Amino acid sequence: MYLTPDLSPLAAEFFVLIMACVVMVADLYFADDEHKLTYWLTQLTLGVAAFITAGHLATEPQVLYQGTFVVDYMAGILKIAIYIATMISLLYARDYIAVRHFLKGEYYMLTLFSVLGMMVLVSAHSLLTVYLGLELLSLPLYAMVAMERNNGNASEAAMKYFVMGAIASGFLLYGMSLIYGATSTLELTAILNSLGHLGQNQLMVNFGLMFIVAGLAFKIGAVPFHMWVPDVYHGAPTAVTLFVGSAPKIAAFGMMIRLLVDGLAPLLHQWQSLLIIMSILSMAVGNIVAIAQLNLKRMLAYSTIGHVGYFLLGILSGNNEGYAASMYYILIYALMTLASFGMIVFLSRAGFESDKISDFKGLAKRSPWYAAMTMFTMLSLAGVPPFVGFWPKLEVIKAAVHGGFVSLAVFAVVMSLIGAFYYLRIVKTMYFEELDEPAKPIVVASDVRLMMIANGMAMLVLGIFPGWILQYCLTAFGL
Repeated sequence: MYLTPDLSPLAAEFFVLIMACVVMVADLYFADDEHKLTYWLTQLTLGVAAFITAGHLATEPQVLYQGTFVVDYMAGILKIAIYIATMISLLYARDYIAVRHFLKGEYYMLTLFSVLGMMVLVSAHSLLTVYLGLELLSLPLYAMVAMERNNGNASEAAMKYFVMGAIASGFLLYGMSLIYGATSTLELTAILNSLGHLGQNQLMVNFGLMFIVAGLAFKIGAVPFHMWVPDVYHGAPTAVTLFVGSAPKIAAFGMMIRLLVDGLAPLLHQWQSLLIIMSILSMAVGNIVAIAQLNLKRMLAYSTIGHVGYFLLGILSGNNEGYAASMYYILIYALMTLASFGMIVFLSRAGFESDKISDFKGLAKRSPWYAAMTMFTMLSLAGVPPFVGFWPKLEVIKAAVHGGFVSLAVFAVVMSLIGAFYYLRIVKTMYFEELDEPAKPIVVASDVRLMMIANGMAMLVLGIFPGWILQYCLTAFGL
């Protein structure tokens, strides 16, 4: 007798999928100029999904559905962080995309489908599920980047993003096919158990690992596979950049843990060597090239590449302490990204993108409070205590030291000092440079103002009380 599987662990995924379709239909039949209904339905969907996921948090992992899906504490925390980051990004985006006349219900529908892909990705326990989640995450993002049709830069960025994403997916899929050919299984635990006795298939697995790591490096924007990041961050509408740079990075961490730790842990020394090279190059290229940037979005893009280098420090340490540190890093980085790109959205208006460093001249006199929020964010990105960005950087450097990579940790500290220069340049511009012409008033909705304040103050408050988020990360890895 065939027993129907228990689908309750998939409740959040089913709910998001159904609501994405509801949002699409609601926009078709009940659309208004401001798309209020679809906006609030999307926010409600994310809030309810967070509630459902919180109700299913489990410290003991359960592998379900013939080994394709895993329910564990790490997946639950990452999903909740993805919901929160997406809700914040939509709040920042609503007025921005309305003013630029590409506020459409499809924007919210694509966001929900992308979130669904992230949810599948962080709970994947099979090479097939990983790939399906990754594609479901990526395909809506390509369309979102190109949604501002009268913006040539956005169309160019979307094409670059699509082409580079397709190459990355091809690398990843080819690597997975080699792993499958050598182990005859797609399930990660079975792959883990098969890697100890490969015999003549060891060479095939090594090649598969190289392609998988290359595909992962494309997706997270690590050097030398970083070339798409500055162009996409700069060319995409800022509201879309804000989303692309936050929630998908959290999902990318989940993907790396599933593939490298849950599936390929016996190959630690092989992938560790590759990650060391990518970490060094990412920290160097990201921090040094960012100094030369005059466009703030490009500067933050290279800053992202630098942060990927720090993020990799925890994973390459090869122990649970390092994995928890990397998880902490990526959660805090997503929050800092929301605040930094949120400030660009905050200062932008119709026909004007506040995306040059010079656009922040005299902000301290125009709006002292929001200049302070921006300063908090920049100091946090630079890793200056007591702001929250200091603690995850400290944790990944400690993990590298405990893993025996002392010279790499010293290099990370030096690169962090270099990185502080271009963040402090923003602070100098706001407080010590005058505008060349009379400033236009800052006109934004009250909810965006409140979120900007909350986002900025979180940089300080979470820095003073860093243990709250860190504890979730430690629990996720049994620490």
